[in-house]
Amino acid sequence: MAPTFRSDFLRLLAARGQLHQCTDAAGLDALMQKETVSGYIGFDCTGPSLHVGNLVQIMTLRRLQQAGHKPIVVMGGGTTQVGDPSGKDETRTLLTHEQIDANKKSILRTFERFLKFGRGSSDAVMVDNAEWLEGLGYIPFLREIGRHFSINRMLTMDSVKLRLERDQPLTFLEFNYMLLQAYDFLELYRRHGCRLQCGGSDQWGNIVMGIELARRVATAELYGVTSPLITTSSGAKMGKTNTGAVWLNAEQLSPYDYWQYWRNTEDADVGRFLRLFTDLAEDEIKRLEKLKGEDLNEAKKILATEATALAHGREAAAKAADTSRRTFEEGGLAEGLPTFEIPRAKLAAGLPVTNLVHMTGLTASASEARRHIEGGGMRLNDTPVTDVKAVADLKSLTPQGVIKLSIGRKKHILVRPV
Repeated sequence: MAPTFRSDFLRLLAARGQLHQCTDAAGLDALMQKETVSGYIGFDCTGPSLHVGNLVQIMTLRRLQQAGHKPIVVMGGGTTQVGDPSGKDETRTLLTHEQIDANKKSILRTFERFLKFGRGSSDAVMVDNAEWLEGLGYIPFLREIGRHFSINRMLTMDSVKLRLERDQPLTFLEFNYMLLQAYDFLELYRRHGCRLQCGGSDQWGNIVMGIELARRVATAELYGVTSPLITTSSGAKMGKTNTGAVWLNAEQLSPYDYWQYWRNTEDADVGRFLRLFTDLAEDEIKRLEKLKGEDLNEAKKILATEATALAHGREAAAKAADTSRRTFEEGGLAEGLPTFEIPRAKLAAGLPVTNLVHMTGLTASASEARRHIEGGGMRLNDTPVTDVKAVADLKSLTPQGVIKLSIGRKKHILVRPV
């Protein structure tokens, strides 16, 4: 039987399907009823954008703030230099300081959509762990912090054990990652009074290490909460598609494509994803998840619009929904579709449609494009392409000066000569 929580945060997490483990649920529940609790999640700067796979953690910080507590977003300017081995079969590529700084600046904008930052008691703050990690002296760190870690214990952690069981190399640099993450928790407690660390279930071992370190070094009582790792009903990993990652930054993925990702949610996932990735009320979610057949598509559109509004704003979400409606329901040439620019001279010379489709990213290869043509699934300006040797050139442009390429009913792009 699931525990009954009295604090708003834990009740909200449980109701939304975001609660997997808690180190001391009763203690944290009691603490959150008495005072405003600061809680953090760390995000390494391995790329210019976070993706949908990070979204559960971002929403956890949002739920923390909605419950009246204080989120701390920790940017891993320091830990990114090491690389988290959790869930990885191989060593991450080491990034330069310049790459890490550029990625960090790009990622910052994502959080401003989901959290309110400021100086209030429950306003979010953002810090960079490079502030305290880069200044550590190696010998003093080993003497003060390293002596509290047992190699025997570290070898039992999933992030280490799974890599070794697969006979994949684990560098000494990566092996130190859990020490640094544990130290982050201690340092955040010292600097910001942070009592809670949240993360995915794959971070459980690292979170526990931080709690134990703070208890030994600072006699502090800290807490940890994890969320389940989310997969689709068919077993696919969240945030990945056939064409790549589902990025949260508009520069990496347009709001229209982001909207389409949620619109294509599997039927069995609609209710679960409405709870996880939107702020819709439970009564409305229960109504929507009861819909069947074609009616369920309306629930998917609501999911797509609400999720996109959180990531890109209500205006962008409404525009994406309208573009989709005009493209699919009215058969129009919607200007809000993703655009691929091509040199006019290159198009004037003529390009095989299969090559052009591959260049735009609609398919992973020209041979895949040929298979879509042979199967009757490709259209150029809404007209089926039947010849695998078909060529697109300036004569293919619509009166609007673009070429509309489509695969199936849901993948479209506009090719614009420049």
